Amino acid sequence: MTELLTERTPRVAAARKLLRRAAREDTGRFLLEGVRPAYDAVTRAETDPGAVTDLFVTEHVADRERDLLIRAREAGIRIALVSEKAIAGLTDTVRPQGLVLVCRQPRAEFPPQPRLVAVLVDVADPGNAGTVIRTADAAGADAVLLVGDSVDPYNPKCVRASMGSLFHLPVLRERFPDVGFSRLREAGLALVVADGGGETVLGPDTDDLLARPTAWVFGSEAHGVPAEVAAQADHRVRVPIRGHAESLNLATAAAVCLYASVRAQETERSGTQVANPVGPPR
Repeated sequence: MTELLTERTPRVAAARKLLRRAAREDTGRFLLEGVRPAYDAVTRAETDPGAVTDLFVTEHVADRERDLLIRAREAGIRIALVSEKAIAGLTDTVRPQGLVLVCRQPRAEFPPQPRLVAVLVDVADPGNAGTVIRTADAAGADAVLLVGDSVDPYNPKCVRASMGSLFHLPVLRERFPDVGFSRLREAGLALVVADGGGETVLGPDTDDLLARPTAWVFGSEAHGVPAEVAAQADHRVRVPIRGHAESLNLATAAAVCLYASVRAQETERSGTQVANPVGPPR
């Protein structure tokens, strides 16, 4: 690991192609940037050979992250020192973090007997999609399903926003919402659309509903869930807005809804009475 690779080195040039969706789909690989997500990726590679093939790192970061590089080498990952210009060419950020990995896209399989799934419909913003994936992971969801014209979850910005959660839970894709919804129903999940115009208000009255296996369906911030998709839902639930804000952003709404399901499901399992989170009437 003494030779300093440049942006013209074939290995670097080949990895740079993964910034394009077509190359990611052709190869089944993607780029992951940053030290914190790199630890998740290397941990995965330690038990799943081939999960990470290459690690490109600048001299400065290599000196600082020696333990990570030792683990990566022991996991069979090829490590290469690269120039600052080469690392910049492997990212789409203004300030590259000095470390980029080439990873195999995890094999995503629909989980058996899921109890909580987050569904994104036509969510084109990679930052929003990645943050919802991270939120679903934090909430303990069983999977995330992207349908319709949703962003590629291995888009570099989406990968950064997910902060390694792509390695923690299945992230599935389905072009046609009808097919995706049929699969969810076959798994015993109720389809609950988060809709600002929904007939049901999220709160104590939805505890019984959310205690059951649930697929929360979220749309884009700009347009929400398309009407023809929302019409297929079993329930349409709105998050109450107590103040003067017009709405919540997608990631915040997803966090509120997913954790409402977690709370309801945990309460059902424990058999305890749920306290009213809204408080007494005023």
